[in-house]
Amino acid sequence: MKTKHFSLNAYHGLALGIILFLLPCLLQAAHHAPPKKEFYSILIYHLKDAEQETRMDNYLKDALIPALHKAGAAHVGVFKPVGNDTTADRRVYVFIPGNSSEQLLHLPGTLLQNTAYQTAAKDFIDAAWDKPTYTRQETIILEAFPGMTKMELPGLKGPKSERIYELRSYESPTDKLYRNKVDMFNKGDEIGIFKRLGFNAVFYAEVLSGSHMPNLMYMTTFDNRASRDEHWKAFSSDAQWKTLLAKPEYSHNVSKAEIIFLQPAEYSEI
Repeated sequence: MKTKHFSLNAYHGLALGIILFLLPCLLQAAHHAPPKKEFYSILIYHLKDAEQETRMDNYLKDALIPALHKAGAAHVGVFKPVGNDTTADRRVYVFIPGNSSEQLLHLPGTLLQNTAYQTAAKDFIDAAWDKPTYTRQETIILEAFPGMTKMELPGLKGPKSERIYELRSYESPTDKLYRNKVDMFNKGDEIGIFKRLGFNAVFYAEVLSGSHMPNLMYMTTFDNRASRDEHWKAFSSDAQWKTLLAKPEYSHNVSKAEIIFLQPAEYSEI
């Protein structure tokens, strides 16, 4: 029986031939690969009084934000509802970008591995049962829309103290109609209309986990309340928006809309 022998050069030649054959397909696949989408966590802290709010500000500014930077989050947003200091249920919204939902869900454990965080956050971590830093916490996990895969910093010019950030939440009556509303933003280019009209959006995203579902959320930003009202007036009369809104395939896809007017904390990075 004769044994066939292949030289090392023959193997190299065969491998090179396979690579050259597959290279156009690999390049084409890479070219058409969708951009990697970000994930977001929105933490909502409910507070009962000014003392809790001060303690929360100190925790976020001195402990959480530095630790999130170390964990890879470049920009962290902290916002408070307009008129927050006059309500019985004070709230603080913390916006955290991430690379995956798992990263954000495991964030509490990740933070506790940071010794600098443990030291700076001692009042938050070791708060007594009858003197907590907050009364309740909510966590919302979101995935960025295909039409805006990464958050953007708003290009605002006015004083930070006058800025208005508008957080909108749209719930749908069914999962099918929810997907329809998401398509309206992406395929229907509702995102593009907002961008053309200068709404300075921070993000558009689907809620993957939260107390209100099916649900999408997005945030737009303005130099002041007057600017906000002017922008929405322009949006309502925009010809492209009117055409999109009139399409029968996009009817009845929102069952509840919630609008929250926020102002950035002095130390907010967004």
